[in-house]
This record gives sequence, C-alpha cells and structure tokens, in this order.
Amino acid sequence: MSAVAPTGRERRFEPSELLVSKTDPKGRITYANDVFVRVSGYTLPEIIGQPHNLIRHPQMPRGVFRLLWDSIGRGEEIFAFINNLAKNGDHYWVLAHVTPTRDRAGKIIGFHSNRRVPEPAAMTRVLPLYQRMLDEEKRHRKASEAADASARLLADTLTEQHLTYDQYIWSLIDPSTASRAEVA
Repeated sequence: MSAVAPTGRERRFEPSELLVSKTDPKGRITYANDVFVRVSGYTLPEIIGQPHNLIRHPQMPRGVFRLLWDSIGRGEEIFAFINNLAKNGDHYWVLAHVTPTRDRAGKIIGFHSNRRVPEPAAMTRVLPLYQRMLDEEKRHRKASEAADASARLLADTLTEQHLTYDQYIWSLIDPSTASRAEVA
C-alpha cells in the first residue's frame, strides 16, 4: 500500500464505540472490528496481514511507538494517545490500550488493542509534549535515531517531573491528578 498524504481533516467516532484490533508478534493485523474498519476507511481484506503502522500518522512522535513496542515486548500493557491516519488521509485521535496476548505457556503470540475517544482536555495537555518530541525528531536524519531521541526526551521530561509514563498518562485520563502532569 502506498503512503497517504494527511488531509488535515479529523474523523470522529462515538465515545461509546471501541476500535479493536489484534496483531501477530510482528505487528501484522490479524483482526479488526467493524468500528476500526469504518473509522480507518480500509476494508477488512485491505488490512488483514498488513503491518499495524499502516495507519500511523506522520505527525505522531516515533518515540511514543518506541515506548509502546518496548513495553508490550516486555509483556506489559500500555496506554497511549495516538494519532492515526485513515485511508483517505483524514486523521483520528485515540486513547489506545495495548496488551500482549499469550498462549497457555505464557509466550507472547500477539497483541490486542482497544481504542476509544480521548478526552479533549487530555489532548490539550499531551499535544505540546508531542510537538516537542516531533521537533526533536526533526533534528535526526535516521528514523531509528529520531525515535531514540524522541523517547529519550519523553523519559527525561517525565524524570524531571518525578513521574513514570503510567503516572503521566493516568493523570491525563483522571483530571483529579492533572496538576502533576504539566510536562509540556
């Protein structure tokens, strides 16, 4: 599939809806629910077997994906605010919850993600940090170096604030802890 140019238009879905997908250990899509298919604009045959980064928006910090893959690769769950790119170039923000799927012996055999509509207040607070991460990435020529630098900026920023990544994300999700997460 060819690269899609962003349109700048945002797609929306209902707060009561969940976008669900499953992948194999390499990140190739093995399942997508009807909401995922509708919002992404792809048909099920177009996405099954494709890498999940098919819907990666180019203005999404690579460092977030570095953290995501490192976390799920260690067998941990992770929550992250993600900007996705639909087939036609529209974008849609989600709060993703990604977990490893294990076989009976405990071996990771894939990943499962539920995504929902993020709270506008959380988005307002996370976007400045994401912009700083993107700015850092622009300073590097290689994608892997950009991802490393962006992830390092995220880690350093959270360390300065005495927050773990989970504490930061939960403070965005739960407004009662919002004062702890002013990291932009």
